[in-house]
Amino acid sequence: MRRIWTLCFAILGFVTLVHGADVGSVAVEIYRIAPGQHVAFLKLIALYDKANEEAGLPPRQLYVHQDGADWDFLIIQSAEPWTDEQRAKVKAALTRLGAPQGQQFFIEIRKFMAEHTDTVASGPTTAAAWLGRLN
Repeated sequence: MRRIWTLCFAILGFVTLVHGADVGSVAVEIYRIAPGQHVAFLKLIALYDKANEEAGLPPRQLYVHQDGADWDFLIIQSAEPWTDEQRAKVKAALTRLGAPQGQQFFIEIRKFMAEHTDTVASGPTTAAAWLGRLN
């Protein structure tokens, strides 16, 4: 488990280098996929990314396991609340694409998972900037 969190913080550090400034909260999701379900899982995620793109939102950042710990995919996406307009656009795109929503999404995505963890993190930032928020 320590290796997974180390990986998360390393990736968040990379995101800091790429974005450079505080971008708010991100959701970090780690998936271990059920045997034989990797392609189906990626197709589902690609469908939701397509809906995001049609709604003018960025796709999820996907990281694929190469070596080491026992996870398959790591996804980072914004955890900031969507506006009502963005939510309506995503819902319309998901409906048009025939993607499962609500409780159906909950059931569908779990067909592919052997294990899943997620957390919300703020940043990227620096220690000094975060400490500055304490005052």
